[in-house]
Amino acid sequence: MPAMAYRVDDRLELALRASNEGIWDWDITTDEIHYSGRILRFLGYRRDEVPHLFHHFEMVHDSDRDEYVEKLKQVLRPGGVDLFAVEPRMRTAKDEWRCFRIRGVVVRDAEGHALRMAGSMIDITARKEAEAQLLDERHLIRLLIDNVPLNIYFKDRESRFTLVNQSQAKWLGVGSEEDLIGKTDHDFFEPEHADRALQDEQQILATGKPILGYVERETLVTGEDAWVLTTKMPLFDRKGQIIGTFGVSNDVTELVRTQRSLAETAAALQRRNDEIEEELKLAREVQQALLPTRYPAIPQGSGEKTRLVFGHRYIPISGLAGDFFEVFPVGSRAAGMLICDVMGHGVRSAIVVSMLRGLAERAETEEDLAGDPAAFLDRLNEGLCSILQQAGVTMFATAFYVVVDLDGGELRYASAGHPAGIIRGEEGASVLPLGGRGSGPALGLFPDAQYEHARYPLSAVKQLLLFTDGIFEVQNQRGEEFLQNRLAELVGTADGDDIDTLLDEVLERVLAFAESERFDDDVCLLAMEVREE
Repeated sequence: MPAMAYRVDDRLELALRASNEGIWDWDITTDEIHYSGRILRFLGYRRDEVPHLFHHFEMVHDSDRDEYVEKLKQVLRPGGVDLFAVEPRMRTAKDEWRCFRIRGVVVRDAEGHALRMAGSMIDITARKEAEAQLLDERHLIRLLIDNVPLNIYFKDRESRFTLVNQSQAKWLGVGSEEDLIGKTDHDFFEPEHADRALQDEQQILATGKPILGYVERETLVTGEDAWVLTTKMPLFDRKGQIIGTFGVSNDVTELVRTQRSLAETAAALQRRNDEIEEELKLAREVQQALLPTRYPAIPQGSGEKTRLVFGHRYIPISGLAGDFFEVFPVGSRAAGMLICDVMGHGVRSAIVVSMLRGLAERAETEEDLAGDPAAFLDRLNEGLCSILQQAGVTMFATAFYVVVDLDGGELRYASAGHPAGIIRGEEGASVLPLGGRGSGPALGLFPDAQYEHARYPLSAVKQLLLFTDGIFEVQNQRGEEFLQNRLAELVGTADGDDIDTLLDEVLERVLAFAESERFDDDVCLLAMEVREE
């Protein structure tokens, strides 16, 4: 062989070695086939035992065999194709399946019969495995984006759709994802919305910064308005270059509508609440206005050396309280003192307070009735029971009523489930004894309830304190209640001689016990002093 031919063969061998390909040469007329050493290494055979690639089809994988045989027939057929190109899986001598790319060119005679075919062969198993892995990953990604309840899309730098999921296609009203490819928002939305979306995407391309979680309004192809929660991100290639954008949006129309409905409802409730507050404010003002601001002069007339002095402290914890009191004359030389505590707080209690106040005002006009504490409470109970029964409402109120009688020189008093008052005299302070059957039932519970009154000499009384339970049910930090006996001790040891000082000291010392700045229940204190001029 000439030197030039050797040089050409050397170059061919070097080129094939660099490309990792082997060569084969099949003389079809003699059926002899020659393999390069690289092909032998690919297949794992020695030269004297390597099978014929174009006869031993059992080497080819079942899934690839039909295509392999068919393409071989096409090149061997007279006048057939000249290029043989397949990528079958083939069994090696080690009983392993490897994937090969086989290429060959046919040499024909003048009639088109195949005389010879030569070509190359290379192991592409690694590439095929990588391609299969890539296809699997793409399938998983596609499976994911098509099954999440979100609209997902990818766009190029011209804001044209390059990939979308089924949800996005359905949202835009097209038949399939492919119908969106190459189109823009201007093909589906009003110009105003499409221009705004384009501006956002151009900003992302320019800055590389995402736009996260904003709610935007869209008009659907059906003409309906919808709201979506959108996030748009820059799309980077493997080299870190921005090649487009991608976004995720979620239909939040129902949420927005619900929020708007709730906002409208909240506004309506606020308006109604404001109206109720105005009504309650008026009710508070009326209730406060009904409290005594001036007390009756007892005894009436001038020249008397002994007179009665009254004072009170009224602390409601809410706008409308259930505590109230009355001081009224019983004749010219006696006074009636009534204190009540209606169950609960708020409007219901305030209504019952108004009922009792009306009943008391009617009863106090009858001097004989007002002068008899038991009869007075009987009248209040009968009237309240009648009203509550007609209304079908269960409510009650405790009450303590005392008549300070200068002519009789005594206190006459009765209780309807209410704590007895505390008297203060020369010997100290004590709780008024109820005697008899003690306290009667609360007002409003039993129409036929009977009340009894007790008496106490006025000469032993310097001051009298009536109160509701809010003053002695106060608890300290250890959970201990102040209680009525401690209140009696406080009254007995108080520094002030006049009732205003007494009332203020009681409030101050009870709050000090509770280590608090306010009471947890309505508090009403009503005091009387027998003052000698």
